[in-house]
Amino acid sequence: MALMRTLAILPLLLLACGDTATGGVAGGPPPGIGEAIYNGQCATCHGRNGGMGLNGAKDLRTSTLARGEAIAVVTEGRGLMMPYKTQLTKKEIEAVVDHVLTLRTKPE
Repeated sequence: MALMRTLAILPLLLLACGDTATGGVAGGPPPGIGEAIYNGQCATCHGRNGGMGLNGAKDLRTSTLARGEAIAVVTEGRGLMMPYKTQLTKKEIEAVVDHVLTLRTKPE
C-alpha cells in the first residue's frame, strides 16, 4: 500500500522539483509548460497559432504588447478574457507569455 502511494505522488514531486536532466529549475515550471498551458487554456479562443480570434480574442501574431504588458493581461484579464492570477503561478504565466511571444509574425 505504501508503494502505491509513493508511486502516485512521484510525478508530483518530480514536477515540483523541476527536471534537471532537461534543464528545468527547481521550483520553476518544466520546459515546454508555457506551450502546454497555452494549448490547454488559450488556444480555444486564440487558436494554436495565435490568430483565431474567437469571442473577440486578439490576434496574438500581430500583438505589439511588451512582455510585461502581456504578463499583466494574462494575470488580470482583459475584456472577455478571464484573469489567470488564481489559476496559474507567476512563473507559469511568464512561461505562457514567453510562448505567446514566439507566435508573433516576423516583419519582412
